[in-house]
Amino acid sequence: MEYTQAPIPLAQKGEALIKVAAAGVNRPDILQRMGLYNPPPNASPILGLEVAGTICELGVGVTGFELNAPVIALTNGGGYAQYVSVPIGQILPLPKNYTMIEGASLPETLFTVQQTLIERAALQQNQTILIHGGGSGIGATAIQLAKLHGAISFATISSDEKATYAKHMGANETINYIKEDFVETIHKLTNGKGVDIILDIVGGDYLDRHLLAIAQGGTIIQLGLLGGAKAEINLAQLLTKHVTLFGSTLRNQSDKTKAKIARNLLQTVWPALNSGQMQRPRIITFPLHKAADAHRAMLSPDHYGKIVLVT
Repeated sequence: MEYTQAPIPLAQKGEALIKVAAAGVNRPDILQRMGLYNPPPNASPILGLEVAGTICELGVGVTGFELNAPVIALTNGGGYAQYVSVPIGQILPLPKNYTMIEGASLPETLFTVQQTLIERAALQQNQTILIHGGGSGIGATAIQLAKLHGAISFATISSDEKATYAKHMGANETINYIKEDFVETIHKLTNGKGVDIILDIVGGDYLDRHLLAIAQGGTIIQLGLLGGAKAEINLAQLLTKHVTLFGSTLRNQSDKTKAKIARNLLQTVWPALNSGQMQRPRIITFPLHKAADAHRAMLSPDHYGKIVLVT
């Protein structure tokens, strides 16, 4: 990556130009940097999928926001910059009493978890969910939304410090996967039933273990492949337990789909953000020109919480 000059983008029809105050750093950014997660057609090649800032230009046909309004946004790319143009449906008001840095930590994980855990998996009150990476951005957001919807969450972590953080974010129990077999622990915690939903960012051989940990009629959500893209599973477990398995990536979905997720977030999650009901994540900041250092920090095994670049 290099820090350089580029033309200020224009707000196209249906878009708003945002003067960026802060931009969140996410694992898809690292994958894009490595050439493993290319931007969709017509998206900016500049990294960055979430920002907070103020609207400074409105494209043709845009309503609902005024100039200088403080906002956060899920971008299609281009967030690591001083200005980014974003489809208006992917822009949300900055929650009350949130700083720009705090706001920039929200969109990517909230959109992802809202669509997969809440909308597709239809998380219900009193259901149990196993969340891998309880200290990660996705993990901590899933913990919070599970709590908001009255579900019971069990989060895997790798240290006491991350366990404390996951509990602070709302996890009912934590499982140190280095010291414990999470399958055995899940069966103890659920009296042998297994969990209703598993949210996984690991992949690899975890999938076959998940078929042992999932409850009858349960759902496995695949959001990442940190442990590898290939897995060998016992299909008999999939069949006899009536398991639903689905995967998802957010960036290549349509602007229309992302706008629908934004509307649902505004209705169900924004009241909790505005009232202070949800915990703010742990955030580490770097100046924009030190984005490379931010990526190195995210790859550290000690990292947890969110990383935000400040312009």
